[in-house]
Amino acid sequence: MGRDIILGISAYYHDSAATLIINGEIIAAVQEERFSRIKNDNSFPGHAIEFILNEAGINPSQLRKIAFYDKPFIKFERLLETYHAFAPKGLKSFITAIPIWISEKIFFKNMLRKELNRLGFDQFQLYFPEHHLSHSASAFFPSPFEKAAILTIDGVGEWATTTIGIGSGNKIQILKELHFPHSLGLFYSAFTAYCGFKVNSGEYKLMGLSPYGNSNSENYQKFKQKIIDNLIDIREDGSFLLNMEYFEFATGLKMYNQKKWEQLFGIAPLKFDSTLDQVYADLALAAQSVVEDVVFKLVRTTRELTNQENIVLAGGVALNSVVNGKLKREKIFKNQWIQPASGDAGGSLGAALSVYYIGDKNKRIVQIPDSMNNASLGPSFTSHQIEVVLKKYGAIFHNYCDNKESFLESLANLLEQGNVVGWFQGRMEFGPRALGYRSILANPMNEKMQQKLNLKIKKRESFRPFAPIVLYEDVCKYFEQDDETPYMLHVMPVRKKIMGEIPQDFASWTMKDKLMYPKGLLPAITHVDGSARVQTISKSRNKKLYELLLAFKKITGTGVLVNTSFNERGEPIVCTPDDAFKSFMRTEMDILAIEDYILFKKEQVIGVKQFEEDFKLD
Repeated sequence: MGRDIILGISAYYHDSAATLIINGEIIAAVQEERFSRIKNDNSFPGHAIEFILNEAGINPSQLRKIAFYDKPFIKFERLLETYHAFAPKGLKSFITAIPIWISEKIFFKNMLRKELNRLGFDQFQLYFPEHHLSHSASAFFPSPFEKAAILTIDGVGEWATTTIGIGSGNKIQILKELHFPHSLGLFYSAFTAYCGFKVNSGEYKLMGLSPYGNSNSENYQKFKQKIIDNLIDIREDGSFLLNMEYFEFATGLKMYNQKKWEQLFGIAPLKFDSTLDQVYADLALAAQSVVEDVVFKLVRTTRELTNQENIVLAGGVALNSVVNGKLKREKIFKNQWIQPASGDAGGSLGAALSVYYIGDKNKRIVQIPDSMNNASLGPSFTSHQIEVVLKKYGAIFHNYCDNKESFLESLANLLEQGNVVGWFQGRMEFGPRALGYRSILANPMNEKMQQKLNLKIKKRESFRPFAPIVLYEDVCKYFEQDDETPYMLHVMPVRKKIMGEIPQDFASWTMKDKLMYPKGLLPAITHVDGSARVQTISKSRNKKLYELLLAFKKITGTGVLVNTSFNERGEPIVCTPDDAFKSFMRTEMDILAIEDYILFKKEQVIGVKQFEEDFKLD
């Protein structure tokens, strides 16, 4: 049997990426931003493609099938029809957008072929599965289910913004669609922009802000009712209509009509990076609550339409881990699986898989726990490559490759003492979450750790929470769950015995007072509402990190660590040893553990002398 090699591409909107599959197996997948160092880079993913070809040892001339994650001509049709429907509104946007489409995107195939020819591709067939089919394929085909309901929700593809479908074997059938401009993703993005965050990258900040809202407050109740009465008409089946008098994303250059929103909510939009106060937290909570209401109705409708026990999800809204956690606890479906790269980057994977299974009718073999390889699908680096980088910068480093067990024990001691560790191990993650390959690790029991990480290392908003990694066998001790959540896609309640008693009037406190309140036994990973975005670690999924957690538990009695992405604010997650070293030096991280090497900022690191004595280091 020959090799069926397929390249999947997503590009030209945001979060460009490339994926390579061979005979249905996911070989490599990576976002372009990790190489270009431009956050959410939307350009043609040339660097990503070059990496995955090198990773697989594939010559471009061997590749005959290339799949793009949507249909550009139908997008162009939607653009024209939308401007026509809303005319004369949107003239300025029309004048800006149409010349670009006519000069470039209307000749999209030629532009794509030119980019691919530049990389050495010559004879190949281009495929263009629909955007939401790519999302559906990315969710269903890697999942551990032979049959499953499929729900995809995002901003917009060609026309569809939400789809309900069913997957069985190597087939996907779309049953229902909701069309542009009625989009839950764009609805949430409008509130993201209004609260001073960037669209397409700041939605998770709005989600992190929402728990600071007071659900008992007059502001919250008023905001939610105004949203329901004026912005969105929600039907019982989860379908909805947006009142486009209040939104400008269809024809304008902004997400919302500022004058109408100011009149409706009685507050002005925040400028980017402005100081937040309670009223915006209440607005964020109202928007989050409405999204949750819609998603729950959609999930119930999906169950009724498909009569399945399993559900898979993808699309940008599937990264709303607060909703995901509530769905898991509600158990509308018996089993749930979410694509860890649910946004547009994952579209490259879905496009390739849809061509492999749906186009050629190849037999699908279901893998347990899934076929995503823990999302560890990016670059890794040899000892020689790492040494070359460290020597280039004149760094002082130590190699512990012959003493790994003792090293992990000593590193666990350093974590217990309050040191922050940059952890760079194995193949980089695919998708937006750091899953223990490009992570920053810290002690979750340290009351000052959240502030230290936010202000001195991540250099980001102080209200932002941090996620825990926890030994799988211990997850039920700390959190209200007893199953695996390996991709950090579910926010779950922290157990009351860990969280401790909360003052009765806590909801009415100011944001600052809520932030400063010591939150139980694991304050660095417990959000203001007593929740955490949980990632479980098992030996089979990530042996080295699992053993570090075991060592930390042996010292502290707690099998939990803070795990946040290895990057600074506004930057993509680090990809290379060069990226990691620069980030380490620019921030107040204490230790860099990069494969078999360790580096210290000695003047800051508590416990480093004992570590050096243990290993007889100079």
